Amino acid sequence: MTDPTPIRDAATVILLRRTGGGTGGGSSVLMGMRGAGAVFMPSKYVFPGGAVDASDAAVSLAAPLAEPHRSRLAREPRPDCTPHPDAIAAAALRELAEETGQLIGRPGRCDWPGFAEAGLAPDAASLTYLFRAITPPGRPRRFDAHFFVADAACLATDPDDFSRACDELSHLHWVPLAQARALDLPFITEVVLAELADLIAGLAPDAPLPVPDTVPFFDNRTPAPRFAQIA
Repeated sequence: MTDPTPIRDAATVILLRRTGGGTGGGSSVLMGMRGAGAVFMPSKYVFPGGAVDASDAAVSLAAPLAEPHRSRLAREPRPDCTPHPDAIAAAALRELAEETGQLIGRPGRCDWPGFAEAGLAPDAASLTYLFRAITPPGRPRRFDAHFFVADAACLATDPDDFSRACDELSHLHWVPLAQARALDLPFITEVVLAELADLIAGLAPDAPLPVPDTVPFFDNRTPAPRFAQIA
């Protein structure tokens, strides 16, 4: 039986702060806890993110997604929707700004709160496409979620100032990567954390983030789950 719940595109940013040695042991990620009354993943620790809005496609980015991330976003489209890569990237940066107050941008014009006051336009070139997962059938809400990682060194804001964050996520803080999986996490967040740890293993704190060989894709469009690698 087909699940009638619509699948919405969503985007998430994993902010990575690297302060330790070359093994990634000093790295931390920005996480917060969803409210107990939330319909989707209540009381779970998550990365900032949310659904793609129609208006995200109209935002002028300071720089687009780099390759191969842009091409990878366009692969494996759903029959019902083929969103533009820039709309997904814009949603990721908008949700990061709304839920944490943190901005990734360059000088430019944008009407979004935070960006407008700072005279910045969102910068998608700072995003690395890491993971994709579609919520399984039977859940109250379903998303085609795209996970990006961004180095905290790209922030145009103080990484410890969350005063401009909305109240959607509580307990916002930098979690040591080695300790993050001990939190109360959704299953998919645990998987993404493992992928991130593998990506930065042995990486020097000042080295650029590498491009993943492939993007893992948990495809749960139907009751028969499928795992793929987007090259």
